Amino acid sequence: MPLRWGGEKARIAVIAGDGIGKEVTPEAVKVLRAVTAPAKRPLEFVEFDWGADRYLKDGVSLPAGAVEMLRDEFDAILFGALGDPRVPSNQHAADILLGLRFKLDLYVNARPVELLDERLTPLRNRTEKDIRMVVFRENTEGLYVGVGGFFKKGTADEIAVQEDVNSRKGVERIIRYSYDYAREHGLKRVCMSDKSNAMTFAHDLWQRVFKEVRQEYPKIESRHLYIDTLAMEMVRDPAQFDVIVTCNLFGDIVSDLGAQLAGGLGLAPSANIHPGRTSLFEPVHGSAPNIAGKGIANPFGAVLASAMMLDFLGWKQEAQVLREAVRAALRENFVTPELGGVKQTVEVGDWLAKFAGKVR
Repeated sequence: MPLRWGGEKARIAVIAGDGIGKEVTPEAVKVLRAVTAPAKRPLEFVEFDWGADRYLKDGVSLPAGAVEMLRDEFDAILFGALGDPRVPSNQHAADILLGLRFKLDLYVNARPVELLDERLTPLRNRTEKDIRMVVFRENTEGLYVGVGGFFKKGTADEIAVQEDVNSRKGVERIIRYSYDYAREHGLKRVCMSDKSNAMTFAHDLWQRVFKEVRQEYPKIESRHLYIDTLAMEMVRDPAQFDVIVTCNLFGDIVSDLGAQLAGGLGLAPSANIHPGRTSLFEPVHGSAPNIAGKGIANPFGAVLASAMMLDFLGWKQEAQVLREAVRAALRENFVTPELGGVKQTVEVGDWLAKFAGKVR
């Protein structure tokens, strides 16, 4: 078993995956080594070749015993991206990423929405203080569990059914996690979003659980918005939100909306967490096959996801240094073409590593 959270050593499984995941993940590892070296906090990285290449070669997506190994032998998983046009079904991606989320019971999907430089937002007259929130998405239930099927597939009478699965346990634990996070970080507002006016069974459960749990946190302002209203309000006035909690599908959508408000998916990190257990950290941008291999992928999302991983490990100071490094690179315009710069992926990684290694 590894030394667990808050210790002096951590064991990290690295799954770079496909496309630009193979380019940004090594840069994140480089920066992690740099930021932890001065504090003499060793990180042991173990790489796994799970992705399209492996799947096309031998048909293996997630090997037998992989979940148990990750659960028992690693502190965290640093993930790149999955998706390859050579696998049109993306079956390997579903097997690996969704498989790990479900089988490791990573019920918290955390997506911080933070504007790091005001020039990056598409909103007019907004500053860094106006766009700073976190979206918590229930990560193991809802419409993504794959319950459903086809009837008369491929015919004019075809019927497709997709079931929305919500359990009392699943709803309560993500709502409670959101309130605990707000309290721990001194945040004053939690907004729960659903569509209970139309989804009168599944989201009635969300309504009832929310009303019960909120009573336990009287010092935190509790609010409910239907998901369509939430999306509009995030654009109109993002400063009104601190913590948002919602279901799997809606969280997927509004967290991407939030990422765009903060400068785009290239700057967006995420965490898939089960408190006290091995958890997974990844950038949001996907494998981007159209730019893969060109050396221009933005590593900021992977580095910011690495900062979330360090927070999870209890290494708060090092996590903050990584965030400061990204902010500094943005100020200096030491960025890839996506953000208007001319630098290569490796150049940006080197710059961040140099910054992270000397800041204390």
